[in-house]
Amino acid sequence: MTTKIIVGVDGSGSGERAIDHAKKMAKLIGKCELLVVFVIEWSPYAFQTPEQNAERHKRREEEIKDATDHIVQPAVDRIKQDGLTARGIVRHGHVADLLSSTAVDEGAELIVVARSSEHGLASRVFGTSTANLVMHASVPVTVVG
Repeated sequence: MTTKIIVGVDGSGSGERAIDHAKKMAKLIGKCELLVVFVIEWSPYAFQTPEQNAERHKRREEEIKDATDHIVQPAVDRIKQDGLTARGIVRHGHVADLLSSTAVDEGAELIVVARSSEHGLASRVFGTSTANLVMHASVPVTVVG
């Protein structure tokens, strides 16, 4: 049986640290697949004009392609160069919710993410995506500093 590990990435150095840790875990576990997941933040509550709504689907598809081409696929390729199994997933929505639901949908045993570097009032009032994920995920979450 293959163990699946979700790796949440954001295109920054912190995402690379999450990938590095997930690779170490995969090597310790043995037969393992890393699922590199990038979530494009999207809120259904954003106010948009009718023109923006007409363009929403096209923009969404472009954002998914850009994230796949520039963030996810290069990460998957680097993981595979180390002899590990990996594939990428790009989703649109709320980061914590989608990482957790992807873990459940894929039958993953673990989610690996990096600690958020966000500072300021918003993070103190609302918390970070990482904190929300840790509190609400259906599978264990490892947070890399």
